[in-house]
Amino acid sequence: MRDVLALILSGGGGEPLGVLCDERAVSALPFGGKYRVIDFVLSNCCHSGLTRVGVLAQHSPASLNDHIGAGRPWDLDRRNGGVTILQPYQTRQHTGWYRGTADAIAQNWDWVEEHRPERVLVLSGDHVVRMDYRPLIAAHIQRDAAVTVAVTQVPAHEAHRFGMVQIERSGRIKSIEEKPQRTEAGLANMGIYLFETERLAEMLRARPVDMVLDVLRPQVAAGHRVFAHEFTGYWEDVGTVASYYRSNLELVRPHPRLMLHDTRWPILTRDEERPPVWMGDHASVDDSLIANGCRVEGRVRRSILFPGVHVGPGAEIHESIVMADTHIESGARVDHAILDKYVKVGIGAQVGLGDGTDAHGLEWLAGLTVVGKDTWLPEGAQVHRPSCIGVGGRYEDLPGNELPPGSIVRSRRWYEEMTR
Repeated sequence: MRDVLALILSGGGGEPLGVLCDERAVSALPFGGKYRVIDFVLSNCCHSGLTRVGVLAQHSPASLNDHIGAGRPWDLDRRNGGVTILQPYQTRQHTGWYRGTADAIAQNWDWVEEHRPERVLVLSGDHVVRMDYRPLIAAHIQRDAAVTVAVTQVPAHEAHRFGMVQIERSGRIKSIEEKPQRTEAGLANMGIYLFETERLAEMLRARPVDMVLDVLRPQVAAGHRVFAHEFTGYWEDVGTVASYYRSNLELVRPHPRLMLHDTRWPILTRDEERPPVWMGDHASVDDSLIANGCRVEGRVRRSILFPGVHVGPGAEIHESIVMADTHIESGARVDHAILDKYVKVGIGAQVGLGDGTDAHGLEWLAGLTVVGKDTWLPEGAQVHRPSCIGVGGRYEDLPGNELPPGSIVRSRRWYEEMTR
């Protein structure tokens, strides 16, 4: 696969994910108990034999830089090839920030040309997918395609979230509709594109902004050889609170669609040096994923705990996602919630009270309580759902020690603490 260069688009700010992506890109979002979203695409590259990878990062790239490093977990710490993180920069010729997906590639075209690939594989770093890219590449070559677009079946009620593709019997793409409210197309654009390098260079000379609107659709309309490659394996766009929560909780089913323990296609990541899980005398765990470094003294049901979570005596976690180094004190209860890292839930506090149905104007929360990182919830606090507490929430954000359903608490910035 030395003739193929992979470019991973990881600049998304993840606005529909709210406080979960206030200070991180979607691709850096924790997933599945020990991974980051981008781990899945990087693992696919490793297992597919792609050894030259560029990661185009823009929104809050610090955690992404720290996580990827030199690429060693994915066998990408190489002298020839390997992984390079490409962030926006400004010169007399460059404008700085990426204006869109196509512009991000155009601004780094000099780096692409240095590697002289025959083909460029463009991947989305915001999706959880387990995919061998070699069949797509083989089909592209066999068809003598200018562009090949990976597509997959999605339910009709989800079509409005995706670019929907209509194809001919030969597999050639007839049309691409971007997030249509109604459509007869059943195949979604997965955000995976294989280009002939010379053709892509020609497309980028006009400095397009968006890969779909300014590159793919004009190519289809002009009658060029743009083909679809249908994929039937696991693929999930985790760009909303609902899809992120659902796809995580699917992992604790008896037979999940995504098999994390399949040794034939392991998901590789930067492992944290944490001690084994410790279970107290009265601990109880049912249908859950518990990462290293966790200390469980209470009850955990159908939930996912990331490294270093502490569940105190008598505390209970139910159908929730709890990220790294969060402390749930004794007697507290967390129900149908997403807690970011470094959250502290005080003694006897209750997070996720109610049934989450009072969601007028907050449908994006999917009936959940979402708590941003570094939040401290005081002893006896009552947080109803749906609600959202921003990064760095404090006790004064809960008048009377209670947050009613439908509440949104804005994030605190580090400099606000200094000026108090």
